[in-house]
Amino acid sequence: MLALYAVFVAVWAQHTNGFTSITVARPASDFSVFWAASHVMLHGESWQAYDYASFAAIERSLFGNRPEFTLLPWLYPPTFLLVVTPLSLLPLTFAYALTAIGGIVAYAFAAMRVSALGQTTVRRDVGVLALIASPGVFIAVLYGQNALLTAALAALAIWWADRKPLVAGICIGLLAIKPQLAVVFPFVLVATRNWRTFFAAAASACAFTSISTLICGTRTLTMFFANTRFVREAILEHNQHFWQSSPTAFAALRGAGYTLLTAYSVQACVALVVIGSACVVWRATRDVRLRTAALTIATLLANPYVWHYELAWLGLALACLLAIGLRDGWMAGEQEAIVIGWLLPVYELFNGFVHMPQPGAVVLLFLLLAALRRQRVSPGDRV
Repeated sequence: MLALYAVFVAVWAQHTNGFTSITVARPASDFSVFWAASHVMLHGESWQAYDYASFAAIERSLFGNRPEFTLLPWLYPPTFLLVVTPLSLLPLTFAYALTAIGGIVAYAFAAMRVSALGQTTVRRDVGVLALIASPGVFIAVLYGQNALLTAALAALAIWWADRKPLVAGICIGLLAIKPQLAVVFPFVLVATRNWRTFFAAAASACAFTSISTLICGTRTLTMFFANTRFVREAILEHNQHFWQSSPTAFAALRGAGYTLLTAYSVQACVALVVIGSACVVWRATRDVRLRTAALTIATLLANPYVWHYELAWLGLALACLLAIGLRDGWMAGEQEAIVIGWLLPVYELFNGFVHMPQPGAVVLLFLLLAALRRQRVSPGDRV
């Protein structure tokens, strides 16, 4: 896979004359938005990031009228606006490279902790390479997205939930940079009566939000909530490209022509089932690998708004299921499920162009079933 990525990038670079073509997109398309938002924070008014006309004008001034830099809106909460503030202190290319390397290191560190893949028959260095070679990681790096950071925070929160509850709560609170990805944590913490982590997460999220609002201004928070309507109407509910690239039940139904009411209703039912399944796993076992697999897959399934690059979260679940299989032997269908899940991000990436049916939710449900089956036979510690 690493060799294929190298060939892909090399062909892309050759086709675009070293990514200088004015007619073809280049890597870091999403990261350029983060870098532009940093420029706003350092050289303008923070509210300009949420005003599309102002932000687009700033992007044009930074990138010129070059089509390879798509003029995307800033759709993130003030918490993430605060996090990206230092980025434009470095040139775009260097900032992108350092952020990508930092994300990979954090992701690999957290994933190896929760999966204990290095303690199986797989050597630790091979396990790290396998994680880095995951298509979900490649796509997150390709776009310059923050999925590696959010996945690392989730994994470390799970790792520390029973060991260092306060630190785990802070990790969950930091997910306020993308709050929809923290949706399953409150349920599993309540189900396991881990009140210290629960209240630490609530307190840190509130503190993080308050600090970012204080620095960025209350106007940014108001404008962020106003922009969520644009995200819902223009992208989630009526964007064909999003449906083809989103591994959710909502996207599958909308892409197949079903009404909004039907899509939302089924998505709600799926969310209830998968959150309940995650709670069952967390109550039944303290095995960090099973808890990680259940929570990360449930998070992807419970959210209607998930892009292909968020499948970096799925890499955590696959690493955990792989480690369990190598230690305890394989159950029927597990290896096939892991391979299909491994390749799912590639399918989602290219499906935006080929417009095939959306199987993402089915694949994720199959993997969640694998975690539930393991929970029933796992010899790990039980609550």
